[in-house]
Amino acid sequence: MIIEAKLSGNVARAAHPLGCQADVMSQIQYVKEQGKFEGPKKVLILGASSSYGLASRISLAFGAQADTIGVSFERGIASEDKLATAGWWNNIFFKEAAEKEGLIAKNFIGDAFTNEMKDQVIQYIKDEFGGKIDLLVYSLAAPRRNDPQTGEMHASVIKPIGEKVKGYSINIEKEELFEQTVEQASDKEILDTINVMGGEDWKLWIDALAEADALSEGCKTTLYSYFGPDVTKPFYGDGTLGQAKRHAEETSKEINRLLQDKVQGESVICVSKAVTTKASAVIPIFPVYACALYKVMRNKGIHETPIMHKLRFFKDMLYGNQREYDQLGRLRPDSWELREEIQAEVKEIMNKVTPDNFKELTDFALFKKEFLQLNGFDIEDVDYRDDVDIEKLKSLQP
Repeated sequence: MIIEAKLSGNVARAAHPLGCQADVMSQIQYVKEQGKFEGPKKVLILGASSSYGLASRISLAFGAQADTIGVSFERGIASEDKLATAGWWNNIFFKEAAEKEGLIAKNFIGDAFTNEMKDQVIQYIKDEFGGKIDLLVYSLAAPRRNDPQTGEMHASVIKPIGEKVKGYSINIEKEELFEQTVEQASDKEILDTINVMGGEDWKLWIDALAEADALSEGCKTTLYSYFGPDVTKPFYGDGTLGQAKRHAEETSKEINRLLQDKVQGESVICVSKAVTTKASAVIPIFPVYACALYKVMRNKGIHETPIMHKLRFFKDMLYGNQREYDQLGRLRPDSWELREEIQAEVKEIMNKVTPDNFKELTDFALFKKEFLQLNGFDIEDVDYRDDVDIEKLKSLQP
């Protein structure tokens, strides 16, 4: 069958398996071209199937020759009307490429928030992965979480706190700029978002691994956060997501004490740059900021995709000698984005943006291209007119 891109607003409804394969191989090639670096050898990545999680896995496997375990919540082929998610194919093709180079690449498909998944992963580490890990990367972005302690379901929201916010956003499907008003979050919505996107589950994973004696001497862990400029503060620094990230930062301090006491390890928050992801595309107002940012950073030759950003983080910062800390002890590879001259130009663009000129003033074309590439479309050297053998693909398992 022919697989075509299907968008519903800012949500993709289709993924192209051969496009996903080509994208994974392109990221692998980029890492190989940058050369090897000394890093961890046994890595667990939670949220490993796309964007920053996938980029982390590729960077560590093909840059530091690390064996990896990836946990992700993805869907395989259900029918010709309901094909697999992009992350499903990313897991498969990453595993194939890693195993060709003699690396272990184990995929767990399911809910990382559950006790059952923690037990399965830890059992695998003890039985088949050498017994211990050197690094845990926490890169989960989830809409909901079932609390394993209480059984209560919590749903995260992307909303401001204290007052509603009004601004422009982008409909990727229609290629239109529209005005959007987002109501303020309730107290329950704030707490629910913290429960889903804060640090509680991260700590539960570390506690479980420590109890099982599955952390190696010097083991590190990192969680990906975002800070951003003033324009994103209603949703990040001052909004529900910001509250969740602040909770994660406080949790990191607890985890750091635990790791130092047990294995002389460390926990660090990595404040990442704004990139195109499935999650960021649906954050109100954020796509306009990203499109303006890309225009400025690309003009200056410092625009980064997730693979470029994460390889720099691991190679230069976490396992290198070019760490950039802020006053709160967070690692800041996002410093390029927040340079004063960058933000001044971005702000100038955003002040001029209208529904009629946004495509010319910003780099919307790049934002849309990167969004499509997340799902295997708009990839060079892939002929989307070719039939895809669904029956053959059904035999592939992550």
